[in-house]
Amino acid sequence: MSPLARQWYAGGCHCGAVRFEAELPQAFEVEDCNCSICAMSGNIHVIVPSTRFRLVQGADNLSEYTFNTRRARHLFCKTCGIKSFYIPRSNPDGYAVTWRCLDDWQTLDVSVAPFDGQNWEANAGRLAHKSAD
Repeated sequence: MSPLARQWYAGGCHCGAVRFEAELPQAFEVEDCNCSICAMSGNIHVIVPSTRFRLVQGADNLSEYTFNTRRARHLFCKTCGIKSFYIPRSNPDGYAVTWRCLDDWQTLDVSVAPFDGQNWEANAGRLAHKSAD
């Protein structure tokens, strides 16, 4: 398979109540963001267009948290508290999928890129293209 060819990867929360699929290339980059919520939760994520994301089960088991500008929609499993994905402020037309919530995440060909979310306004433009289909 070409590194640019995409395939669907399954993932979910810790308890399994929330399951999703994301279409990703064989090799992809994840953002290690240092904003307050990502740093505190250790979230490292990959942004995908909404057309490359599907919620398979658990919509009724999601709880939403917003803060500051209220544009990012952080979605958590009501049972186990895990944020498998969220709708990012930088890409409201996409999803930020938590890399470690993908099934078999350790086997994926991933490069980790630091992202300075503490200075979000100055850096958010670097992410805008990630939700383009």
